Amino acid sequence: MTLAALHHDSAEIVVEDVFPHAPETIWRTLTTGDLMKRWFMAPSGLEPVVGNRFTFQTKPAGAWDGTIHCEVLEVVPLERFAYRWRGGHSDNEGYGSLLDTIVTWTLSEAGSGTRLRLVHSGFVTPRNASALKTMGEGWKTVLPRLGEEAGKDF
Repeated sequence: MTLAALHHDSAEIVVEDVFPHAPETIWRTLTTGDLMKRWFMAPSGLEPVVGNRFTFQTKPAGAWDGTIHCEVLEVVPLERFAYRWRGGHSDNEGYGSLLDTIVTWTLSEAGSGTRLRLVHSGFVTPRNASALKTMGEGWKTVLPRLGEEAGKDF
């Protein structure tokens, strides 16, 4: 095996948008399981507390049961929410390949609204190239849905 064969690159997805909602509203929409399931997936056990473990369930593939295991890494109310995102299986290629990444949401004031920035980092390429592409497109549709839900009365 050559050194080139051992070399892997890491990639990230960055998506941001500005919403006409207060940071408190966006924060609640990001960190409350009952609200998150309206714009993303239903989390099981989500609490915005460092060390909290929760899961998402998605479509299984090959040796992977479709469970995404998450752990809250950082909570700065109204500013930053980060969690580890693990899933997939080492026997799978493409969809369902082994994935160990970090999702970081950052909120900042933007006029009378809130700028929301998502960084989903740690995609190891080429192994995670399929997930990087699919999730990169997916996050671009998820953020507008989050904004729509945040605008509803809870």
